[in-house]
Amino acid sequence: MKVLKTLFNFYLDASIHVALAVVSLLLVTGLLFSIKIDNHLLSFVFFSTICGYNFIKYGVEAKKYILVANKYHKNIQFFSFIALAICIYNIFYLHIKTILGLLVLIVLTGLYAIPVLPHIKKFRDFGGFKIISVALVWAGLTVVIPFLDLDLPLTWDVWVETLQRFILVLILLIPFEIRDLKYDSLELKTLPQRYGVTKSKIIGAFGVLIFFLLIYLKDTITTIDILAKGILFLTLGILMYVTKRNQNKYFASLWVESIPVFWYILLLFFSF
Repeated sequence: MKVLKTLFNFYLDASIHVALAVVSLLLVTGLLFSIKIDNHLLSFVFFSTICGYNFIKYGVEAKKYILVANKYHKNIQFFSFIALAICIYNIFYLHIKTILGLLVLIVLTGLYAIPVLPHIKKFRDFGGFKIISVALVWAGLTVVIPFLDLDLPLTWDVWVETLQRFILVLILLIPFEIRDLKYDSLELKTLPQRYGVTKSKIIGAFGVLIFFLLIYLKDTITTIDILAKGILFLTLGILMYVTKRNQNKYFASLWVESIPVFWYILLLFFSF
């Protein structure tokens, strides 16, 4: 039992679960627009998410990331280097437009974690940059990038879906910001720091409504899309209601990050 718990914690701490969530959103895009997501792109997104999140969590200082003393973190570090190698392999099979789009997202991720200006530790020290940058990267990676990879036009419906995805990620980040309220620097100016827990949850609930209603701005609206996002609307609403400051250890890192997987399973179910 102890071994299973250790493996499960490694699954969460090594960002495998969040990588699964990002890949699920990529597959959601494939189902919604009836496009085939290239296996090399899926692999790149999965392993690059592991690399990116582990670097931000454990290695925003390169020296600290290379000279790791803790054995558990060494295992995560080794796993991250393997993931990086797989990323490098897959990138050679991607469309040039995809690579250019990914470079933009990588730069945005880098600005989030790496100091670039004097007297400012990182761009995340700008109030609100954290939540905006993460949402932009997820939305771009899971909606725009697949179309670039297939050299398909970025239609109106694609941009509406990108906006919906951006709002979805903002909503999913609120439980994390509430959880981290006692740890985050005041310089971050997160929603809970600015408006408190209750008002942040109200803002999240309003975001849930906007997320769902945006579907009606699309030129092509499918029954499957409405059904899946309708259930997602209710799920996210419940999520905002039950989110609290003192959370269960796995509430955000497991259950909240499982929502993209749940969305993908819903679409698969309605597609049959």
